[in-house]
Amino acid sequence: MSDAGAARGRTAAVALPPPCHVPGPDGPWEEIQEQIEQTGRAVVHTTWGQWLTPALLDPGLRTLLGRDWPRYRQHPAPVGRLILAVSRLVLKHTAAAALQVPADRLDLAYLPGGRPVLRGLGADLQVSLTHTDELIVVGVSRAGPIGVDAEPAGRRISFEALRDLVCTPGEAELLAALPEKERTDRFLRLWTLKEAYTKALGHGMRRRFSAVGFGWDATGTARLSEDTAGEWAFATHLVEERFLVSEAHRQEAAPAGPGGTRAPLLADEPGRLPSAEPSQGTGVIGFPGGPGPGKW
Repeated sequence: MSDAGAARGRTAAVALPPPCHVPGPDGPWEEIQEQIEQTGRAVVHTTWGQWLTPALLDPGLRTLLGRDWPRYRQHPAPVGRLILAVSRLVLKHTAAAALQVPADRLDLAYLPGGRPVLRGLGADLQVSLTHTDELIVVGVSRAGPIGVDAEPAGRRISFEALRDLVCTPGEAELLAALPEKERTDRFLRLWTLKEAYTKALGHGMRRRFSAVGFGWDATGTARLSEDTAGEWAFATHLVEERFLVSEAHRQEAAPAGPGGTRAPLLADEPGRLPSAEPSQGTGVIGFPGGPGPGKW
C-alpha cells in the first residue's frame, strides 16, 4: 500500500476464502454455512456434469426451477437446457444452505438487466451466478453486494484490440510494458475482477470497464482505486488448475434474519445472466513478491 493510500485511511484487505467445491445437491453444505456465519458470504463451484443426473432425476425439478421452467422446456439447444437447469439448481441449493431453508421454498427471479434475485423468504440474500465451459460458480451474501466471474485460465484474448474497452490509461500503460504471456494472463485477471465488481453493483456489462481502475497492494491483493475506505474485498483463485474465478464483495452489516425486505422490481423476461466459474483445487492468484512501486 502506498503512503498516500494509508494516509486516506484505507483499511487492510479482507481475505476472501477460495470457492468451495460442492459436487452435488447433497453438499457438503456445512462449510458454506460456516463461511456465511464468519464472513457473511460464500462462493461455491461445481460442474454441470456433476449435478446433471441428480438434477434431472429429481421429481421436484419443476418446482425447483419455478419461473425458469418454461425457459428450460423451450430452450432450443440441448446443452443449453441442461446448463440452465443445473445452474439454477446450484444457485437455489447454495442459497438454501445459506438461509438454512428448503431449496424448493425459494423464488428466483430477475432484474431488468438479467441479474438473479431471490424474492420473499430469501429476499435479504444477495446472489451472483456465472458459468463458463462446464464450470458453474455461485456467490451468496447476507452482508453486502457480491459478484463472481470466471474464465478459462488459458483463454487467449487480444490486449491490443480490447485495451481501450477494459483498461484505464494507467492500467494499459503498465500492461503494455510486460512480456506478452504475462500481459495476457494479467489482463484476463483484470477483466474477471471488473466483471465481478460490476456484477456486484448490478451493472454487469452496462458499465464501462475502462472507467473502473484497479491496483495491487504489497501482498498482491487487488484494490479498487476509488475505494479509499477499503470497503470492497477482491480475490482471484485458480480452480481445477484451469479456470480463473474472481469475486468482489462489499462488506455490510448482515440482516438480523430472513424476511422483512421488499422484493425489487422485476422484469417480465429474464435477460442474459452473468458469465462463468469454478471447481476443485484452488489457489490464490497473486503477483510474486508483490507489485512494487509502479508495477503490478
